[in-house]
Amino acid sequence: MSGWTLANLPPQAGRVAIVTGTGGLGFEDALALTRAGGEVIIAGRNADKGADAVMKIRQQVPDARVSFEILDLASLASVAAFAERMRAGLNSVDLLINNAAVMNPPTRKVSGDGYELQFATNYLGHFALTAHLLPLLRRGREPRVVTLSSVAARGGSIAFDDLQAERAYRPMAVYSQSKLACLIFALELQRRSDANGWGLMSLAAHPGISRTDLLPNGSGRWSAAGMMRSCMWFLFQPAAQGALPTLFAAASPLAAGGEYYGPMWLGETRGAPGPAVIPVPAQDEAVATRLWAVSERLSGVTFQ
Repeated sequence: MSGWTLANLPPQAGRVAIVTGTGGLGFEDALALTRAGGEVIIAGRNADKGADAVMKIRQQVPDARVSFEILDLASLASVAAFAERMRAGLNSVDLLINNAAVMNPPTRKVSGDGYELQFATNYLGHFALTAHLLPLLRRGREPRVVTLSSVAARGGSIAFDDLQAERAYRPMAVYSQSKLACLIFALELQRRSDANGWGLMSLAAHPGISRTDLLPNGSGRWSAAGMMRSCMWFLFQPAAQGALPTLFAAASPLAAGGEYYGPMWLGETRGAPGPAVIPVPAQDEAVATRLWAVSERLSGVTFQ
């Protein structure tokens, strides 16, 4: 595993992948998978950014099998509609990368369904999306689901008594909660796949500290976090490097279900991909069971 790079990415011909997010890590995932011969559907809420991502990939990979579909993870209706289109147009899905995210809106915002925006987008939308796509994934060839967490998950906790941050909104704490929830979900999905015979490999990954627009898009370009991202860019590894743990989890024969991968250097902030440390709260199966039940209730979906 040491020194794993894109040169180690196995051929993806014949595989169908769905990647959420049009820029940053999602773009790098889609580019790498299409270069390896896979068919990739990029899913995001902004049609212009989606078209731009497809154009840029085709400029680098002229024969790329890549397309864009509208998906707003902050809208459960949009998630359901996207999945319905996928079920109508595809026989199976081999890979789902739950990547898209928002980070640190300075003031509390809610989704169209009334849920806190970071929880709704980063976690609950992906929970619902995976449930809706489960029939297609179960028909896939050695199907994998890779869900993106973050180094921020280390400081997270699941505030079941204030899950939507209605009483207290602290942007980073809420972001950390959403990314811890993503990690808990990935691990619990593997346990449930094993118990129910779904045949999925569910993995989690994080990109370390990477040079994407997540911070400026969320906190604002002129916020302290946005300015740090712009002025101290050298502290952030390139997005292509940050995407490697996800791609390792998505395709490497060395990756294992129920595992967590991230950069191996400088406290998991940068470098080649390898095993990541799973925070103690993510190892609590009672918390995972409770979060799963709450998520089914909030999203109105079940896995079957």
